[in-house]
Amino acid sequence: MSHSGRSSSHSDSPPQDLKRERDELLQSLGRGTRLTEEFLAEVEELRRRMAVLENENARLRATIQADHAIRDLLDKIESLEVEKRELLSKFKQAEADSSVVSSRIHEMESEFANLANLFVASNQMHSSLSPRTVTRRIKEVLAQLVGAERYGIYLVSHDGAELVPIASEGLPAAELAPQPLASSVAREAFDSGAAQVDEERDPSTGTAQHPAAVIPLAIDDRTVGVIVIVSTLEQKRSFETIDFQLFKLLGQHAAAALVSASYYVQAGRQLPGLEAFLDLSV
Repeated sequence: MSHSGRSSSHSDSPPQDLKRERDELLQSLGRGTRLTEEFLAEVEELRRRMAVLENENARLRATIQADHAIRDLLDKIESLEVEKRELLSKFKQAEADSSVVSSRIHEMESEFANLANLFVASNQMHSSLSPRTVTRRIKEVLAQLVGAERYGIYLVSHDGAELVPIASEGLPAAELAPQPLASSVAREAFDSGAAQVDEERDPSTGTAQHPAAVIPLAIDDRTVGVIVIVSTLEQKRSFETIDFQLFKLLGQHAAAALVSASYYVQAGRQLPGLEAFLDLSV
């Protein structure tokens, strides 16, 4: 379930698909691919030139006995052999350079993709002040970017004794009752403020007793809730570097976005008075 509150149709409108938004951002990063294509074209030209030289070399050797300018032919053959060795050296160097450039381009494209995922996730959580919309977008980040299939989002009760579910996906009703914090599988992550990830097991086989990951939700230095990822989609068999970065982003921003949206609705969708923003530099 999610916090109730009035929300405009505009703020609750479905967001664009996160993957499409990421793809549009990555379209501007294709210059590296063109560089690789130019390198490969140069390598192909070297291959062609080597083939021509080898054919000419073979032709000269076949006609050398019938040619009166034997010395000139020998000099020409030697010159061709030298040029062949030089071209072969350049060809090998070009192949090595192409491999290095291709590897670096692949690394850069991966880094850009990760940055795009983080940008989209952060932008989605902070682009609305409707609690329902913020919750929906947190769920979209979990499903589309992390690959979570069954999960629950919990906030701690006012007395700090229970974790209360506010939203979930794929979990039966029996697992959505408030649970005592002291005996919860999320207690270690809640107390330490650090994500707990079972890296020894396939995250797609996680259970309620042994979830794939538990992400603490914090505002400043205070832990106010957790996201429990029970299991991931079947095709996601391990967590990658970008997943841990997304866990950190969710832990730092999800609770703040939810609380800000809730206070905004409770205030009748009115911004604070100007006096609230005075002397902020002190």
